[in-house]
Amino acid sequence: MKTYTLEEVQDKLIGKKGTPERDLFEYELQIDLIGDAIKKTRIERQLTQEELGKQIGVQRAQISRLENHTGNVTLETLIKVFAALRAKVTLQIEL
Repeated sequence: MKTYTLEEVQDKLIGKKGTPERDLFEYELQIDLIGDAIKKTRIERQLTQEELGKQIGVQRAQISRLENHTGNVTLETLIKVFAALRAKVTLQIEL
């Protein structure tokens, strides 16, 4: 029986790195991870979506969309959310 590395499986099922399919997958994965981190931290801080929304000036529905990765979000909103959650934000850009 042949074994495969994770990268080989990803290349086969999702596409090789640098292809539009793989780029989209990795982008969506990052968005999912950010939403999950926000929800987990919000719950740990014992805040409702409505309370967090009020702190940053958006409605509860916007927080829900952010946590459930169903809408677009600006970098400004993300920074406000993480500041309200007392989270340290580090932005790394590689070109």
